[in-house]
Amino acid sequence: MREKDNVKHVFSKNSDAYVTSSTHSTGDDLSLMIDWLKPEASMSMLDIATGGGHVAKQLAPHVKQVVATDITEAMLANTAKHLHTCTNIDFEIADAENLPMEDNSFDIVTCRIAAHHFPNPDLFISEVFRVLKQGGQFLFIDNIAPESSTFDTFVNSLEKMRDYSHVRSRTITEWKSLLNKYHLKINHEKFRKKTLPFQEWVHRTLDDVNEIKGVEEFLLNASDDIQEYFQIETEKNKIKSFAIDEWMILAKK
Repeated sequence: MREKDNVKHVFSKNSDAYVTSSTHSTGDDLSLMIDWLKPEASMSMLDIATGGGHVAKQLAPHVKQVVATDITEAMLANTAKHLHTCTNIDFEIADAENLPMEDNSFDIVTCRIAAHHFPNPDLFISEVFRVLKQGGQFLFIDNIAPESSTFDTFVNSLEKMRDYSHVRSRTITEWKSLLNKYHLKINHEKFRKKTLPFQEWVHRTLDDVNEIKGVEEFLLNASDDIQEYFQIETEKNKIKSFAIDEWMILAKK
């Protein structure tokens, strides 16, 4: 599938940037997930699309075993190198929409800031449900699109300009529909605005000067209501930062 080939290409090229990214390596969601999950030393955990491995690293000291998966071999190898001191993390190449794990295998399944790259979210959620034990917990965090179709179109167009492996940031309504379909009951949820420093964000995936300029002009030329919603900050007609929506939930099977 072309979308998945795009993901492999982009993340192979930029694997170290996702380990060091301030957006991915920091955030109060990383500490909050411990409070929400209340992990125990006997538990097994699956981290889907682990990327830079930040969730796996955060939870590994609190559980028996972590299986960290990613579809991109180079990304996974780089993350394994950075997390070599975490002896209870196993790394496995896996497609989020077709996991090579047995049914009812894990107490915890996590997926953080990755699902907007998945072309078939229905398959992803069905796989989460399948591999979770009865009573197991699913922690999900992702960039989301606003319910407004105008703002939805804007943020997804922006993300696609900056990263051609982006598929779609979906709305909370879309995600809740899928969670309900697979009988995953939300116990906790949190919505927040996530501020992105423009230079770090854009250079994580782009190095062509004209492409970077095009992304910046797209933000600069946005309508007043879009600039206000996405909190676009400028200095001397250059983009400093902007904010996107993020949603964090804890659901139970």
